[in-house]
Amino acid sequence: MLEAVKMQEGVLDRLSDRRLLRPLAYVDGQWCAAASAVTSSVSDPATGATLGTVPDLDAAETGRAVAAAQRALTAWRALLPQERARILRAWHDGMLAAREDLALIMTLEQGKPYAEALGEIAYAASFIEWYAEEAKRLNGETIASHLPNRHMTARREPVGVVACVTPWNFPSAMITRKAAAALAAGCSVVVRPASETPFSALALAELADRAGLPAGVFNVVTGNARTIVGELTRNPAVRAISFTGSTEIGARLIAESAPTVKRLSMELGGHAPFILFPDGDLDDGVEAALAAKFQTSGQDCLAANRIYVHRDIYEPFLARYAARIDALCVGNGLDDGVEIGPLMHERAVDKCTAQVADALAKGARLLAGGEGHPAGPLFYRPTLIADMTPDMQIAREETFGPVAAVAPFDDEEQAVELANDTEYGLVAYLYTQDHGRICRMTDALDYGMVAVNCVKITGHPVPFGGVKQSGLGREGGAWGIDEFTELKYVCAAYRAG
Repeated sequence: MLEAVKMQEGVLDRLSDRRLLRPLAYVDGQWCAAASAVTSSVSDPATGATLGTVPDLDAAETGRAVAAAQRALTAWRALLPQERARILRAWHDGMLAAREDLALIMTLEQGKPYAEALGEIAYAASFIEWYAEEAKRLNGETIASHLPNRHMTARREPVGVVACVTPWNFPSAMITRKAAAALAAGCSVVVRPASETPFSALALAELADRAGLPAGVFNVVTGNARTIVGELTRNPAVRAISFTGSTEIGARLIAESAPTVKRLSMELGGHAPFILFPDGDLDDGVEAALAAKFQTSGQDCLAANRIYVHRDIYEPFLARYAARIDALCVGNGLDDGVEIGPLMHERAVDKCTAQVADALAKGARLLAGGEGHPAGPLFYRPTLIADMTPDMQIAREETFGPVAAVAPFDDEEQAVELANDTEYGLVAYLYTQDHGRICRMTDALDYGMVAVNCVKITGHPVPFGGVKQSGLGREGGAWGIDEFTELKYVCAAYRAG
């Protein structure tokens, strides 16, 4: 059905497997258009070129996807966990075999450098492999009875139909981290991918179909977010929603899901502090701060939004950091050596511009960047703002762009106070070689995750998630599957011998 949609000239020629670029929704094991024939365009943020279109499904069509998932649930949950594991493992293997095509699709619709996209495909596949194994470890417990002649057990059962609402910044990994756990638990899934990056999700659906996931077990619905997600929150057959996105939208989904009392897991906004003490190598600290801030062009909930550097090394840090930021290569993610790609929207560029202007008006120093980039309207120069103060917008709001803001601090107490002065609590970065300080500060930092002397901390075996307004629940690891199960307690009386 690829001929049903006009694709950007030349895009298909770059793919080894053209059928991975699907312009249709995937419901009940079938590729389908919207009954209205209405579609939405998907564009390459680097060039502005249209990649293709996807259907705008309405609420009724979304409801039919939920009904298909509900029908498929009984047989899927009844499979032996080894059988579910075998299918998931085949899905994982298919992803790795197609990783170059999947990365190309991701770069074309999301803009991230191709090397980063390849890394995300491996990261995304790792969740499927992990949960293929976890499916076989969903064990229960025998409870020591407090009553005579009773046999008591507690076991985990699938919660039911799960809706996964996923973002554009990690368009493959945020699907597999949710869906693989839900599928392993015996749930069926309806995915609503971001409007900006539906082709990555639809490619995963194609590979899931090839892997043998039964019809209705994995569905991808495309179209207007309010229409589709509104149906998912209202529909009583949807028993759990897993969402990654802004705190504002997450709060709205919580409210809309309340009438049907759904299980909710949410990975929401971040406003990460990066705290650098003077007892380590300064160049290592600079490189770490670079990686923590500019991964995914700064469009990452884990990105360091507030960088706090001890006053003793503040000015030397700024000089070296500015030089490294100036040297970052900006351009189309398909070009060799590119480290910073385009932003996703014009409003993201506008937010960077507004935060920089606000900081400068309030006394900050501009040491690098601070303007758009000639590569295109959605590109922004990697930027360094020095002397951030708490009254600046960038100190209060997540940037989601390549703008780093730095402020000095004098001691541990002040560093903790500055870091915790936010309603968010996803991740904090701490660089120090003092073991006692590490213990004190990891206790004091009010975050769901703390990275000590490292930046890369995510992966399939870890409990990813935040506190306060950064989310509910955890994804990944042995904990992630719990979000998609209910605990059933059985008390069976027996006749004494």
